[in-house]
Amino acid sequence: MTYDIQKASITKRISAFLFDSILTGIVIVAVALLLSWLLGYDGYKADLKEAYDTYEKQYGINFEITQEEYLALSEDERADYDDAYAALVADTDAMYNYNMVINLTLLMITGGVLLGIMMIEFVVPMLLGNGQTLGKKIFGIALVRQDGVKLNAMQLFTRTVLGKFTIETMLPVYMLILNFFNAIGRIGLIVIAGIGLLQLILLVVTRNNQLLHDLLAGTVAVDMASQMIFKTTDDLIAYQKRVAAEKATRQPY
Repeated sequence: MTYDIQKASITKRISAFLFDSILTGIVIVAVALLLSWLLGYDGYKADLKEAYDTYEKQYGINFEITQEEYLALSEDERADYDDAYAALVADTDAMYNYNMVINLTLLMITGGVLLGIMMIEFVVPMLLGNGQTLGKKIFGIALVRQDGVKLNAMQLFTRTVLGKFTIETMLPVYMLILNFFNAIGRIGLIVIAGIGLLQLILLVVTRNNQLLHDLLAGTVAVDMASQMIFKTTDDLIAYQKRVAAEKATRQPY
């Protein structure tokens, strides 16, 4: 083993990421389905669809069109669409179901993603030690501080919640949801592309190939087999002193 930071290879990191992503996805789906059942999401969605179908049939229009498709409609078709939309908005029950569908969708996605990421990226590494997820364990990767000392729970929490959950996952997810409900234009896609580009740049230009979550937490993904990991800063200092003393004894006088 060596004291210097021994970066894990990109291939191993990608493999571990894919493995952990599959596990995280399974947990997310399971939690989302459970929340959907507990909160009665399907009932609100069915009632909303019924309202949509009613006004679409009554006015002979289709609500599920893009802004470009709306502008391409004839003047009479746009008038029918506007009348149908006004009637839908005036329907208090339909608007209640609409708001419930949106709010519960956000709640299920947020809760599922949070619990999924926390389980795979925080709880499991706390149990296995050395910041190892199951994927990292399989492919021989560990997480350490940038000086080679074991990371603490706060660093792992910051890496997981602030980095992986908030910025790298939920921000893009919310952009997609808002884009799906036509709440924002192409801004969401630009934000998602910007985060992806930033991650690529950081992976290339940072000395230890750190992504955003690693920079926020001050962590590095290292090769477990060759990396010397110190339990505390004092252990690191003691080791450096011992190496310096051994080196001094070998110097000719």
